[in-house]
Amino acid sequence: MASVSVENVRKSYGALEVIHGIDIAISDGEFVVLVGPSGCGKSTLLRMIAGLEAISGGVIRIGNTVVNEIPPKDRDIAMVFQNYALYPHMTVRENMAFSLKLRGAERSVIEERVKKAAGILGLETYLDRYPKQLSGGQRQRVAMGRAIVRDPQVFLFDEPLSNLDAKLRVQMRTEIKALHQQLRTTSIYVTHDQIEAMTMADRIVVMHDGIVEQIGTPIELYDSPANLFVAGFIGSPAINLLRGTLRKNNGRSWVATDAGIELPLGNNAAGQDGQPVVYGIRPEHLSPAGQDGLPVRVGVVEPTGANTFVYAELAGAQLCGVFTERHGFEPGGTVHLMPQVDRVHLFDADSGRRLPA
Repeated sequence: MASVSVENVRKSYGALEVIHGIDIAISDGEFVVLVGPSGCGKSTLLRMIAGLEAISGGVIRIGNTVVNEIPPKDRDIAMVFQNYALYPHMTVRENMAFSLKLRGAERSVIEERVKKAAGILGLETYLDRYPKQLSGGQRQRVAMGRAIVRDPQVFLFDEPLSNLDAKLRVQMRTEIKALHQQLRTTSIYVTHDQIEAMTMADRIVVMHDGIVEQIGTPIELYDSPANLFVAGFIGSPAINLLRGTLRKNNGRSWVATDAGIELPLGNNAAGQDGQPVVYGIRPEHLSPAGQDGLPVRVGVVEPTGANTFVYAELAGAQLCGVFTERHGFEPGGTVHLMPQVDRVHLFDADSGRRLPA
């Protein structure tokens, strides 16, 4: 196992720079997820760590070794791709053993490592099958087994669950997390799915347009997003964002919308009176209230069993609320909702930076 250090790394294609001086320090044994929308640079960064893409500037270290000029096969990493990339003419056993055979490993070592990996992944009874005889989840396990037998310093995962159906994705992300807890090998995982990132990561790196917007634990990013992009990207359903003007008078603070709605704030909210701001409140932090609440017109009600999702309109702005209780909301009706003031997120409208609320 080893740490991974990315120091002021850049990537350009001619005059077009797509990675803009990224710095990330990943500890030995840590599971870090790179997440962001398509085109943000997360897969390009992973491929640079793997050595599959040349870097245009900066330094990448695995352990204490600078690997900028070291070929992929000599970086002591193992990569699991979105495409399982299994050899169809080889059995599961042969697919898992292939990289060790190329290295010239002893037969006894190969057999021991394949047996151990198969046991970890529950593949013992499939070793003599061919890939076409396996389900998608089983093929993904074989791809992970092929990486495990190499006993690398670092695992790299490039959207490995994208080809699986929704139920199997949930199962496989649990298995990958359990695998990491067992092996404790440093792991870097790329996904565009923020739910995968939240449920699997020790820390998340949120990327956007070739830069890092924020690095933190899943809870840190959810509870304290650094800016509007992180707030809007992390969380499902997405956070409610309402534009308005910060108002302060006689120790009281609130946000006034263009429609004349007053959105409550704590008395210690940062910012200046008259400052354009964006008021953020997550759907689960809206509670039914009396006439003092915000009057919203219910549009769509989606019961899911454990929760009820309510999509509503507040003076032309769209809101979503998530409720565990049974309230009997009806489409077309008007209800009053009150934001939990201590859970409000306030952002400067011009820079997008978070303000203490």
